[in-house]
Amino acid sequence: MPGILIVAEILGGRVREATYELASLAERVGSATGRPVKSLLAGRGVAAQAEELAKKGGGEVLAAEHEALGANNVEAHAAAIRAAVAASGADLVLISNTPSGWDVAPRVAAALDAAFVSDCFRIDVAGGKLAFHRRVFNGKLDATIETAGGVVVTTVQPGATAPFAGTTAGSVRKLDVPLPAKLRARFVGVKQAESKGVDLSKADVIVSGGRGVGAPEKFGEVIKPLADALGGAMGASRPVVDAGWLPHEYQVGSSGQVVQPKLYIACGISGAIQHLVGMKTSNYIIAINKDPDAPIFEVANLGAVADLFEIVPALTKAVLAAKG
Repeated sequence: MPGILIVAEILGGRVREATYELASLAERVGSATGRPVKSLLAGRGVAAQAEELAKKGGGEVLAAEHEALGANNVEAHAAAIRAAVAASGADLVLISNTPSGWDVAPRVAAALDAAFVSDCFRIDVAGGKLAFHRRVFNGKLDATIETAGGVVVTTVQPGATAPFAGTTAGSVRKLDVPLPAKLRARFVGVKQAESKGVDLSKADVIVSGGRGVGAPEKFGEVIKPLADALGGAMGASRPVVDAGWLPHEYQVGSSGQVVQPKLYIACGISGAIQHLVGMKTSNYIIAINKDPDAPIFEVANLGAVADLFEIVPALTKAVLAAKG
């Protein structure tokens, strides 16, 4: 019977939170299609983590241990995933859309001659077929993709699904992975970006601007005054940083800073999934955008379909007046 294979990740000696999000997604898709759920946990000394995953939605966990797997070698991990697909009979492979996932998923799909869907934020079952949803054109549109059949490898955005919350009676089985005597890839190390003095993760209030702000100087004229009035910090979406309007340390999102302030105000931000992942757990979210269909409104507690250049200065003036 076809099945679902979760590719687990270990970060700092523990199973990554995004893996349990895959477990939650796999449970829902598996229940709707009758597919059993299995997981692959590859690394070095992973017995304890494998037991933990088995109890939290991992199903039967295939534990693969090797020195190269513990050293983040992409060739070794790709070989482990292929071995796990063969051992499990899975026709749906779920991989987190993380730097590790970006690296290994296309290799696995090519080696298996499988369909590949990247940046997925939801998987539905429609007419007995799987429908993969991803945002395109910088989050302006949602695309629904159906594959022609066979094995499908997909990367799923972290934060797009709530983590698995229950307990399960899974099991752990050892998986032997045949590796070549000489691997062509070698993992060198991880470099942590130096802090530039803007730590949005500690801010209680964040006012962020998107491409709708229109120009870099408008951040100083419109966005920063409101942030200052509220005693908060200024943030930005990825298109703003990519355009060079603000440095990377201001970026909120999956490839920037993940924040959880008491108040988050999104100005001119459409709400690409990468941005939503970074701020949707904020205590209270206000969204200001001229587009009533902007995805940002899906997570907002309060939405204003309006011109930010009318709303934000007025809000700044009102805050300053209220503070005397």
